[in-house]
Amino acid sequence: MSKKRLKSKERKIYKPALEGSPQKQGVCIRVYTKTPKKPNSALRKVAKIRLCNSRQVLASIPGEGHNLQEHSVVLIRGGRVKDLPGVKYRTIRGCLDLQGVKNRKRHGQNTVQKSKTFFMYHSSGVID
Repeated sequence: MSKKRLKSKERKIYKPALEGSPQKQGVCIRVYTKTPKKPNSALRKVAKIRLCNSRQVLASIPGEGHNLQEHSVVLIRGGRVKDLPGVKYRTIRGCLDLQGVKNRKRHGQNTVQKSKTFFMYHSSGVID
């Protein structure tokens, strides 16, 4: 019987710029659009960001419309964009200089099945 312990397999770090943190703060160097990979066609909004640990990363700007400019301070999180090569991070809307999505429509309200307790408290007391 061998007395050597088994070495645990090292995991690959997919978000090295975050250094184990959930988010990092950074400053926009350049805001521009990129075209996605082969079957898709669009102009995806992307920002080149210098993080507080002096690394530079590409981060996508989710949602419709944004107010980012050069020197805007943003918060990024992990999460790649599948059809943009090299974009492994996303900006967080509604934090620091990046505003939330304006005039956002809420979807799925009329498809949600209301529970029986909803009818019990909001109707004439009769349960379906």
